Amino acid sequence: MPDPLLSRLCIHTATTKPWSLRQALDGYRAAGVAGITVWRDALALEGVAESARMLRDSGLAVVSLCRGGFFPALDVAGRQRAIDDNKQAIDEAATIGAPLVVLVCGAVPGQPLHESRRQIAEGIHAIEPHARARGVKLAVEPLHPMYAADRSAINSLRQARELCEAIASDHVGVAVDVYHCWWDPELEVEIAALGQAKRLLAFHLCDWRVDTRHLLTDRGLMGDGCIDIAGIRGCVERAGFKGWNEVEIFSSEKWAMDQGVWLGEVVKAYRERC
Repeated sequence: MPDPLLSRLCIHTATTKPWSLRQALDGYRAAGVAGITVWRDALALEGVAESARMLRDSGLAVVSLCRGGFFPALDVAGRQRAIDDNKQAIDEAATIGAPLVVLVCGAVPGQPLHESRRQIAEGIHAIEPHARARGVKLAVEPLHPMYAADRSAINSLRQARELCEAIASDHVGVAVDVYHCWWDPELEVEIAALGQAKRLLAFHLCDWRVDTRHLLTDRGLMGDGCIDIAGIRGCVERAGFKGWNEVEIFSSEKWAMDQGVWLGEVVKAYRERC
């Protein structure tokens, strides 16, 4: 019988990165997890069409596809490659039944941030008609400022919201990841504004290790760090969000573990700490 405490729990395949998609589907289902967010690298082994069949047969809800974005480049050809790749990501999402593509917007080391932000806006404008035609939404995920040099020039919820307002499409919204926005003094106000505008599309969970050892691959299990996860979840839910709670943890330490044991830790932490 399904566990109601897990009814909104979604796991990103990147959380159990060593597992193939087939292993992830089997493992998540056995653990009582209800939803899955698929990273594009997880589609490579079986191919998109076969992966779509596996996902349909699994009984898990496909919550989103990660990731698109990385729009900025130093030349026109590079920006066009990004647009083409994002359209391909949208097609992949439509094929596997994912209603949403998460956008990590990108940045170019040494390029002024205002230029990267302009290119990001242009890139999203360019792919929005394709997303609309395929019935797939786009979620801009602002990243922590430590990633501004090379991963994303969109670094706060306000920036993400204002970008969405400028694009003015009901197919473009925001993904709130606690890892990237827990520090933001405008956090509660911006979450409320996103909810009012119906642009709050996704909610990602993990924790910030106080003694972080690596900028990318040392995220913490919920409750092992300093983020007020329950408080932020409360803000999101007061803003009207009724979607999935998506666990997205990049951790080389945890990837080195037995992934079944690791998944058990994730589910336990979700039950007790979120």
